[in-house]
Amino acid sequence: MMSGEEAPTQQQLPEQEKKTDEPAAEAPQETASTPAAEKTPLSYRALVLTGYGGYEKVKLQVKTETRTQLGAGEVVVRVKACGLNFAELLGKQGLYELLPAPPVIMGMEASGVIEAVGDGVKDRQVGDRVIVLSRYGMWQEVVVVPANVTFAMPAQMSFEEGAALPVNYVTAYMMLFEMANVRPGKSVLIHMAAGGVGVAVTQLCRTVSDVTVFGTASATKHETIAQGGVTHPIDYRTKDYVEEIRKISPKGVDIVLDPLGGSDTQKGFSLLKPLGTLVVFGAANCVTGQKKNLLAMAKTWYNQLSLTSLKLMQSNKAVCGFHLGYITDEELISRTMVKLLELYEQGKIKPRIDSCYHFEEVTDAMRRMHDRQNIGKVILLPQAKTAEAKTAEAKTEEAKSDPEPVENVEKTEAGVSEKEEEATEEVKAEG
Repeated sequence: MMSGEEAPTQQQLPEQEKKTDEPAAEAPQETASTPAAEKTPLSYRALVLTGYGGYEKVKLQVKTETRTQLGAGEVVVRVKACGLNFAELLGKQGLYELLPAPPVIMGMEASGVIEAVGDGVKDRQVGDRVIVLSRYGMWQEVVVVPANVTFAMPAQMSFEEGAALPVNYVTAYMMLFEMANVRPGKSVLIHMAAGGVGVAVTQLCRTVSDVTVFGTASATKHETIAQGGVTHPIDYRTKDYVEEIRKISPKGVDIVLDPLGGSDTQKGFSLLKPLGTLVVFGAANCVTGQKKNLLAMAKTWYNQLSLTSLKLMQSNKAVCGFHLGYITDEELISRTMVKLLELYEQGKIKPRIDSCYHFEEVTDAMRRMHDRQNIGKVILLPQAKTAEAKTAEAKTEEAKSDPEPVENVEKTEAGVSEKEEEATEEVKAEG
């Protein structure tokens, strides 16, 4: 499913990058279910990474191409919602090695409705609501993918939840249960606890009895993540999380899940109890601004954890690395998705949707994640924003701009200062 051989098929319709871009404001033509043998012209909106750099490098374009016969085992999916992940922030800066060079359509997960099926597809039919997991190429209105990278959505699941599930929850599940072997009575440290993976980790830990969860996040998010299951929220901005954990658990923790890299990986290793497990699954400390920061990258890699096999033996600790993009075992991923969908239907997990943005608002969506303002998943919606929604938004903004009562001015100014400070600080262990 995630194999390199299948990636071009999942990524794009063959001729799409050769077409002249049309104004982004144009609405795509709707298509009905397409018989496999017909040639049908198709227009669709897509978010294209045109080069490495700031938000302006992600452009909304309308693609037009003529689709020929579907390949055996393929399906056409009309996308209803897409997930935004930290990998896309890295990809925009040229730091995600699995993303092809621009121009390229990003996006690793989506949900939607099947519009056509190719020969040999037996377990999918037109009208099915499905989740799609791929390496890239999901940020567009219509995708052609192998049927085996689609998963049937539970009836009660929304398209937004469907797009929020695959990357975050598969990552969390594999780290906790396949690598770290979390069991009753264990303790887990998760950084960026209010982010998509952080929320997934916390919910999955609750499926195991008596698991203590330490979670780092800014203070404004503590109440929310505590309600979600974080036992001990820690404000990394004002406190040393290593010291705070030692105060509560002098011996340390059993499992550390590290998306930060650099010196934080070293701290995580030091916090492990004997027989504990550190899982490194990111290098968020490399991303400190819109564009690639060579100094931050150098600092992160200079401070990276370095060990010998002898030191591992002497410390009785395990260090693992996890990267979903490099897992090519289709059966493993499918099995994990089936288990997660079962947990969803049982009410044991439920993706938390932070916010939804239409494709034309992708800059705002990426900025929200980059500035660590989200609690849960940020979702992108392919369909054009309606005139009614734009009018309602304008009225909301106008209401916000009205003068505040005198007694609220001091609080408002304090809140603005706090937000500005959060937005400008270097990325650390926040969700």
